[in-house]
Amino acid sequence: MRSRLRALAPPAVALGVLAAVVGHSTSVPATAWDVAEGRAIAERWCASCHLVSPDQATAMDGVASFREVAERGPLGDGGLEAFLADPHPVMPDMSLTNREIADLTAYIDSLAD
Repeated sequence: MRSRLRALAPPAVALGVLAAVVGHSTSVPATAWDVAEGRAIAERWCASCHLVSPDQATAMDGVASFREVAERGPLGDGGLEAFLADPHPVMPDMSLTNREIADLTAYIDSLAD
């Protein structure tokens, strides 16, 4: 009986660890993106070219403001996320994580009237 319990212990422990990891990783809903963190990312990475917030005074000429981008419609369809994951040559590759991209997109969406 004892050897049988030992044989079951490693899989049981592994299953428990897996359940804890999965439970922890899904404790925040996938749609709970952080608008404040998105703004911080925008101010850090995007403000040198784009107007990223209503209180920013200057940006590059001919570059869409984040409000203009937001007013084009909801961004949750994946288009902006795909673009940010693989930006055009004029825009630097910021190597944003999927979470950072989702937060940034949530912030831009929040600017729509």
